[in-house]
Amino acid sequence: MDAAAQTYIDAIAAEHRPLFDRMHRLILQTYPEADVVLSYGMPTYRAGDRRLHVGVWRHGVSVYGWDQEAGAGLLARHPQLLSGKGTLRLWSQDAHDVTDEELSALVRASLGPGGA
Repeated sequence: MDAAAQTYIDAIAAEHRPLFDRMHRLILQTYPEADVVLSYGMPTYRAGDRRLHVGVWRHGVSVYGWDQEAGAGLLARHPQLLSGKGTLRLWSQDAHDVTDEELSALVRASLGPGGA
């Protein structure tokens, strides 16, 4: 992990840190070789030529660069997650409704083959 990404993560507010840590864990469990860098001002997970951006905002965590075809099933079950084109918005207080399996499937589809 590069230093800028670590600085960003270290500064995450306590109220959103568990949700960010959950996403971080799920991504690195599936792609342990992923590089974590700061891009567009947020942690970005690079696996091969693919990228997944995970930013922390006032509401919780937003995910950018996800595979929209793979996300269709997730959005069918949780339509409230879509916030504009290409943005999944996970509210810290409601994220327990989305399972690790759903998020991991999105990660695998978004970062492509090669995951664990």
